[in-house]
Amino acid sequence: MKQMLEIEQALLRKLGSVGVSSHLLPPADADGVPVMRISIEGLEELPVFVTGSPSQVLCICYLWTESEIRPERRAELLETMLDLNMAIPLSNFGRIGEHYVIFGSLAHDASAASIATDVAMVADNAFEALDVLTEFLK
Repeated sequence: MKQMLEIEQALLRKLGSVGVSSHLLPPADADGVPVMRISIEGLEELPVFVTGSPSQVLCICYLWTESEIRPERRAELLETMLDLNMAIPLSNFGRIGEHYVIFGSLAHDASAASIATDVAMVADNAFEALDVLTEFLK
């Protein structure tokens, strides 16, 4: 909980007058890890989920599902995502089940300020990715 508050405060300092809200989500099962859901004002539809493991911290934003892709454009979308991967600073495209995501990762001992920077970057990159790749979606 303390780290969540530190990350939220670091985001508020980084973003200035932009509102930030965060919620700690409980683990899905007894062996799971908690996840923090962070929403940034103006990007509420693209919350960033932060979770950690002993080796890393992950910041993940869900973009779209497989069913939202135009089937005839799927191959072109995937190729475009691969091409864009190198041009998106501190973020990568990936897939979790049926969900396409954009994510960043940091060392497990990253500071709250570093995590806040990655959260803001992932949110901005998700917005840009949707803007650029919307033509491939239904």
